[in-house]
Amino acid sequence: AGQTVGIKQVEDHIWLVSFVDYDLGYFDDETCRLEPLQNPFGQKCYPCLRYKP
Repeated sequence: AGQTVGIKQVEDHIWLVSFVDYDLGYFDDETCRLEPLQNPFGQKCYPCLRYKP
């Protein structure tokens, strides 16, 4: 909360949204939608750790 994100215009009406060194997604200012990219921080849930035979 309260962290700054960066935005950079990459095409007409399309902006790349970044946090620190990570690209988070593309924002379309016509539709006001954010299309997320793959999670740059990796998977947080490891299914093999939850599996109990």
